Amino acid sequence: MDPIAHPPAALPQTAPERHWHDLPSPPGWPLLGHLPGFDPLRSHLAFEHWARELGTPYRMQLGPGYRVMVFDDAELAQQLSRERPHGFSRGGRIQPVAAEMGFNGLFSVEGEAWQAQRRLIMQSLNATHFKGWFGTLAGITQRLQARWQRAAAAGEVLEMTDELKRYTVDVTSALAFGRDPNTIDDAQGDRVQRHLALLFPAFMKRVMTPFSYWKWLPLPQDRRVDRALAAVHAHARACIADARAQLSTADPSAPRHALEAMLLQQQALGLSDADVVANVITLLLAGEDTSAHSLAWTLLYVAADPPLQQRWRERARAVLGAAPVCPRHEAVHALAGFEHLAFEALRLRPVVPFNGYETLRDTTVAGIAVPARTKLFFINRPALTDPARYPEPQRYDPERWARECAHDSRAFLQFGAGPRVCPGRHLATVEMRLVLSMLLAQFEMELACDPAQIEEINAFTMMPSRMPVRLRPHPR
Repeated sequence: MDPIAHPPAALPQTAPERHWHDLPSPPGWPLLGHLPGFDPLRSHLAFEHWARELGTPYRMQLGPGYRVMVFDDAELAQQLSRERPHGFSRGGRIQPVAAEMGFNGLFSVEGEAWQAQRRLIMQSLNATHFKGWFGTLAGITQRLQARWQRAAAAGEVLEMTDELKRYTVDVTSALAFGRDPNTIDDAQGDRVQRHLALLFPAFMKRVMTPFSYWKWLPLPQDRRVDRALAAVHAHARACIADARAQLSTADPSAPRHALEAMLLQQQALGLSDADVVANVITLLLAGEDTSAHSLAWTLLYVAADPPLQQRWRERARAVLGAAPVCPRHEAVHALAGFEHLAFEALRLRPVVPFNGYETLRDTTVAGIAVPARTKLFFINRPALTDPARYPEPQRYDPERWARECAHDSRAFLQFGAGPRVCPGRHLATVEMRLVLSMLLAQFEMELACDPAQIEEINAFTMMPSRMPVRLRPHPR
């Protein structure tokens, strides 16, 4: 029996000590509140700034009827995550905007529909499938290594955010849909990748805009987004048609890719083709951005520390030997710890800068009476840089993740928590191990700009504005 099919214990409902309107608030405008001048792409920085100024929780108003409370309490965020989808939802405009854009899949869907879609994705991305998929993963990683080897020999500076997106698009497409677009070797970039690059920033902007102006007065960028959406939907439908045509030769115990696993389950779970399309696009978007941005932020710290590179190079070569990439599935386990390079970067530069919830009914949260349909944003960085949780919190120290007393896993919500924990976390960890071990075993690296020039942009996941890196082949 699925344990998440039953609602967890509710938050204790004690008499409230305060009400929403008692909380401090930044200066705002009549009616519009804090909406004028609010930049969705830098929203996390505004939330963090006001948290330092006012303390938490504090309240905001992003337009008429759009009430917001901002917290920095990691334990409370964990508790609310366990309350979903029964006491709280992801809320706000996430589900309606996702539905409007045609990818209201596991990430955004709520209620009973979420439980069926959860089973669909969790079973499709089951870790037991990865042994059969490892050859594809290793081949795409070796393709990336060969590209970087050519660039290093030519003395090129690589924009690593773009490089890593090419890699994650190829991996996600190949493992999720059985299609390898080979964007790594395509100098112009795959057409689907270029379309995907427009969607997450547009989604973030539309979610944080309280009214859908683009339905009545679309701007040129809105029309570009609509064209990109049409192209991505066409790609998803073509993938589904191809996979369905090959179902007669499928082995349910060893699906060739995640979409095949989805289609094998679709009828039993009572899901429509629209549900499958929504989750295909969700996998494309989430699989591209989150892992690529996590790895890009990792390079900011690793490239600046040659002694760290040498220590981890020795670890990588002890596993890889003379091979350019991890040679077999069993060896992935010997690379355990390479993901800590990324986890430590995510602690300082969280790609999920805040988690959002919405109250489904009038309730009490942390002793505060909260009206129904209030948005609760939990900013993540304060807990991740709290010296009580992480000694020397501003120091990049990936080894701390192997020392239980040196980190607090309860504050690390980059893969979510509770029933909504990320189903792709195993794939993300494998990608981190493969890419970082290959990179450190083969190359020396240095950042090709002043780190102060790199800005944080919250295009639904927090990405660097740039990450130029120069690679040099390291002699054996």
